[in-house]
Amino acid sequence: MRDFPILVLVVSAAALWLMTWAGASILRRRWALDERSRADYASVAGAILTLLALIIGFTFSMSVSRYDQRKNYEEAEANAIGTEFLRADLLPAADAARVRVLLRTYVDLRIQDYQTNDEAEIRRLKAQTGQAQAELWSAVRTAAVAQPSALTALVASGMNDVLNSQGYTQAAWWNRIPRSAWWLMGTIALVGCTLVGYGAQAFKAHASFISVFPIAISISFFLIADIDSPRRGLIRVSPQNLIDVAQSMGASGAAGRAAVD
Repeated sequence: MRDFPILVLVVSAAALWLMTWAGASILRRRWALDERSRADYASVAGAILTLLALIIGFTFSMSVSRYDQRKNYEEAEANAIGTEFLRADLLPAADAARVRVLLRTYVDLRIQDYQTNDEAEIRRLKAQTGQAQAELWSAVRTAAVAQPSALTALVASGMNDVLNSQGYTQAAWWNRIPRSAWWLMGTIALVGCTLVGYGAQAFKAHASFISVFPIAISISFFLIADIDSPRRGLIRVSPQNLIDVAQSMGASGAAGRAAVD
């Protein structure tokens, strides 16, 4: 469910409001809050709500740091591809042309991977990306073995950075907020909403007023899930650096063909 932020919003809002209503209706009827119990209630409710606020804050910070990590790896991947495209000039002409063509295809695959959220398309892109990586390494390896030198070693090292950067990017996309953290945060939120409903009804608060609390918590959950979801959130990492590199590679390729002609 955490991969669908809208679903997180709807489900959490319904569950939290239901627990608020249960606290206001069921608990109040069975265990009335008298004057002597209000001090104890205030201590317990204050502690629970403070804990909930801290956990939401820490979890939000976790999601933002993971989002920033995905952005940084997108930039690093684009830089690695762009650098290797330039280093291809150090190879023999035929090998350089092949590496450039493969890099153009590869960067297009990487851009498509950032922009899709269809599972079938993701699997297709994963297979094509793996094949493209094998072809890229084979092209560089062939040139390095045929003419071993410091220059071909530099190109091989740059290709290694290209392949590694994709792995780092994928690892960053898998680095999500743990499910156990979601369960813990949800459980404390349910308890907190129950206490809010119980106490608010004891103090004759209006029902529409106490509904603000579960709605605010569910919106917080939605924002955390949205930032934490790499593919289905409204806030997603745009492959802008990869697009810029793809455009520059296309311009460089056109210029190179014009120069040869």
